[in-house]
Amino acid sequence: MQKDIKYVLMTEDEIKSAVERLSEKINNDFAGEPVLALIILKGSMFFASDLLKKLTMPVTIDFMKATSYGHDSKSSGNINILLDTSLDLAGLNVLIIEDIIDSGNTLSKLKSLLAKRNPKCIKLCTLLDKPERRESEINADYTGKIIPNEFVVGYGLDFAERYRNLPYIGVLDEKVYS
Repeated sequence: MQKDIKYVLMTEDEIKSAVERLSEKINNDFAGEPVLALIILKGSMFFASDLLKKLTMPVTIDFMKATSYGHDSKSSGNINILLDTSLDLAGLNVLIIEDIIDSGNTLSKLKSLLAKRNPKCIKLCTLLDKPERRESEINADYTGKIIPNEFVVGYGLDFAERYRNLPYIGVLDEKVYS
């Protein structure tokens, strides 16, 4: 897998630092109020796991799975919700935890769907943000790092279900997905 990485975009230490910074902001903003952490599978699992360990308020955890990529390096534009939360969101503080915001299409649809369920608030936390690729109007409340328009893998991020287990985030060599 290492040979397929052009360069490391975010080291393990940089990821830890971002998680620490994000958790401090979230802890301050919610000031002990209960939160539903809604983890978007599969890419967010490493990030969410590390982030949740640092949160100090009461946290309930649930999952959603949505996709627009399939086995391609670009979003298809079609959003498929493969797993929906089963919890009643009415009156809850919802914290969506995502690995990356790219086109924004998936998160825009998810946030709109969740807003119809009457939560107290919906906040979005992402490790990575790629604003150059944005197609939908969506912004994170908590962002770990703004990145260039490169295809990244590792720390949960994948290409065709591979590379998720890399302990860092790297830019995938174009020859792999071209």
